[in-house]
Amino acid sequence: METKVSIKGGICSPRGFKATGAACGIKKDGAKDMALIVSDRICSAAAVYTTNKVKGAPLTVTKRNLADGKARAIICNSGNANTCAPDGIKIAEETCRITAETIGCRTEDVVVCSTGVIGQQLAIEPFAEGIPRLTKNLSGDGSQDAAEAIMTTDIIPKSIAVEFQLDGKSCRIGGIAKGSGMIDPNMATMLSFITTDVAIVPELLQQALSEDVKTSYNQICVDGDTSTNDMVVVLANGMAGNRQIDEPCEALEKFKEALSMVTTHLAKMLARDGEGATKLIECIVEGAPDDRLARKISKSVISSNLLKAAMFGEDANWGRVLCAIGYTEGDFSGENIDVAMGSAKGRITVCKGSRHEAYSEERASEILSEEEILITVDLHQGDGKAAAWGCDLTYDYVRINGDYRS
Repeated sequence: METKVSIKGGICSPRGFKATGAACGIKKDGAKDMALIVSDRICSAAAVYTTNKVKGAPLTVTKRNLADGKARAIICNSGNANTCAPDGIKIAEETCRITAETIGCRTEDVVVCSTGVIGQQLAIEPFAEGIPRLTKNLSGDGSQDAAEAIMTTDIIPKSIAVEFQLDGKSCRIGGIAKGSGMIDPNMATMLSFITTDVAIVPELLQQALSEDVKTSYNQICVDGDTSTNDMVVVLANGMAGNRQIDEPCEALEKFKEALSMVTTHLAKMLARDGEGATKLIECIVEGAPDDRLARKISKSVISSNLLKAAMFGEDANWGRVLCAIGYTEGDFSGENIDVAMGSAKGRITVCKGSRHEAYSEERASEILSEEEILITVDLHQGDGKAAAWGCDLTYDYVRINGDYRS
């Protein structure tokens, strides 16, 4: 069976996972602000974390809990990041304890996450009162509620699930994510929770995730800010019944392919939902000396504020593309670069051989009026290829972040 994209269920699509989300009193507006994800059995677990030197207390606690590569539940609040906050570690530890006692597992088997405003005190009462209520409402249909409960400035919840075959067994991977601003993963500047019923040992699950983020979440940028709190977590409970993946093999490669479908889809949704954004920008770099350089160059292009502003203005200012390519670190030439811009309305070459290529500005503007823009770069210097995703820079980005705390 070929991998099926966008099957129903999100993080509850894999067997043995339930989720929910509800308002527990953290957000001022009464919106959903706490999510709980639970597996029927203990899982292999893997995670990647922000590289920001200032880290939220939940990351410290989660890293410690995941030292054995095992977990059973994820508890996440939004609205308050629990970063640089009084008693932050104590609050995160107590949140794990309450969750563990309520669902019936070890405290060390709980992943704790927070997202929201930095530097504000977080009380334990919303957790003490909310977690028992969340536990009672756990459901196989709860993925959407969980996806909504982890949102901050996001406009839409982000979710996907895929189905594929291993050893004749139907296997599934589901994921949700949040992130709209403070997005420039390195890893990571958003939250993403991924569940799977595949049987796989923690070491190979971690390897698969660490490799995957290089071409998915680490290839997106909204505003160039690397967050203090966010992480990507994968739980694998083995309930699909496949032969456990415990060494490099064909099954591991199939798992990685399906995982990439989930993370790439969510990464593009995160970029498209950038604060104030009106367009998704994808940059594909071809002909680079190697894939690593292609990744760096494509990320550089979609991270350029000047290019992002030009896309908002529907201006095919290809000089900004070459500028962003040129300041990318690495050993490659700035000569003989081709640039094209496209959308559902067509494609136009705007630069050839690192020089101006005659084109209609009116036609270019029409192409750039679409909500999804593709910038294709060919360096003619090798076989390296990669993609990155970003969004345009709009007036609303400043408005949203000008009064974020109020």
